[in-house]
Amino acid sequence: MIKRKRLGQHFLNSNSIAQTIVSEAKISKKDTVFELGTGQGILTPLLCKKAQKVISIDADENLIKNAKSEFSEIDNLILKSGDGLKKRDVFSIFVSNLPYSRSKDAIEWLAQTTFSHGVIMVQKEFAEKLVAKSSKNRKAVSVIAEHCFDISQISKVNKNNFSPPPKVDSMILKIKQKNTLPKDVIQTINKIFSYRRKTVKNILKQFNKETVIDRRVDDLSGDEIINLANKILEK
Repeated sequence: MIKRKRLGQHFLNSNSIAQTIVSEAKISKKDTVFELGTGQGILTPLLCKKAQKVISIDADENLIKNAKSEFSEIDNLILKSGDGLKKRDVFSIFVSNLPYSRSKDAIEWLAQTTFSHGVIMVQKEFAEKLVAKSSKNRKAVSVIAEHCFDISQISKVNKNNFSPPPKVDSMILKIKQKNTLPKDVIQTINKIFSYRRKTVKNILKQFNKETVIDRRVDDLSGDEIINLANKILEK
């Protein structure tokens, strides 16, 4: 359990919440589901009942070993150990109780990956970042998420529904992909936000580019920030 806490992972222990997640995923027998974080397998068999195929990945080899033993009779399940964000599996639906420490990485990975939609559970504060509209609360990941996904909040999940309980509540979100972004654009958006107090003119100077735009990052729309990232990357 120490390792899982270090990874920021807390195991969902509510069957009713698991059922809600699977129901909201709208899985058909034509779908391949990618489950990031097998955990103790509360979602895995429910996903398998609905999908054509489920690919479930966990960083903890022992959890995958346990899952292989417990779910040995499920023939449409592929279990893998390792870092799911380094995998290149093809899937239509993404489902995950995202480890808190990997939530930003997962959103950036999904922004580069072609799929239909997904249901994720994230820390409540992170969910608020993803849907932040005001420039004061907006982060780089907010801009990336807004551009790449339609995001709807399904329900809040009390911290007592996890073992061990985290310090904060979680939120179930539904995400529907509308765009993808290349890795270099995502990295550049993150760099732009490291200069967010500077004007666009001064930011571009960092990259040997010129502009007459004197506004700050907080005064730009999400699309303008993405356009700025593309301008920085121009040869």
